[in-house]
Amino acid sequence: MSRKRLNLHEILEVRHLTDSTFVIRFEKNGMDFKAGQHVCVGPPNGIHTREYSIYSAENDPFVEILVKEVQNGLVTPVLKGLKAGQNVVVEEPVGYFTLQEEKIKSKKFLFIATGTGISPFHSMTKSIPELDYKILHGVRTSQEGYERDEYKKDRYILCSSRDQSGDYTGRITNYLKEVMIDKDSEVYLCGNCNMIHDAYDILEEKGISNEQIHAEVYF
Repeated sequence: MSRKRLNLHEILEVRHLTDSTFVIRFEKNGMDFKAGQHVCVGPPNGIHTREYSIYSAENDPFVEILVKEVQNGLVTPVLKGLKAGQNVVVEEPVGYFTLQEEKIKSKKFLFIATGTGISPFHSMTKSIPELDYKILHGVRTSQEGYERDEYKKDRYILCSSRDQSGDYTGRITNYLKEVMIDKDSEVYLCGNCNMIHDAYDILEEKGISNEQIHAEVYF
């Protein structure tokens, strides 16, 4: 088995979105990736890395990841403390949770995410501005609608389960049950495994075939 390449990338910026969630921007260093792929990232002097879907666009001159701190975790608390000018260890991009080239211009896309599962969809929509998409983003409170202003208002629906500040009050799966879905849509799911399992059942009931459903489980 070939060993993945480990590289040091200088941090250019850290944006704190909430008390526990932040974006790390680091040097691209010639990295090529497809929107939807992920990289393993860790602190420069540690032995642990974690997988993060790439948050930035393919053609950006930098790479960004969206990170939620895990209390007592081995990686995220250290990453949270890093500053611009320091380094992170980054493995080469991998993964198949990507858009099929032949469908980009002809299909409608429904992106369904919980929490930081929005990352690959942020990359996809920024990489392909002409994409015909709708995002359903399930969160607990509306402050977790990370950088929601970057999406067109008619293409992004925030479903907040614990406050009434989103576009819909309740779980994302409840919203999914209530809306009409174009049966020709390509559906991408990313986030909590329970949401993904429930969404699969709802989508099948609505006539979406398994071949049209693509999933990336975060936790």
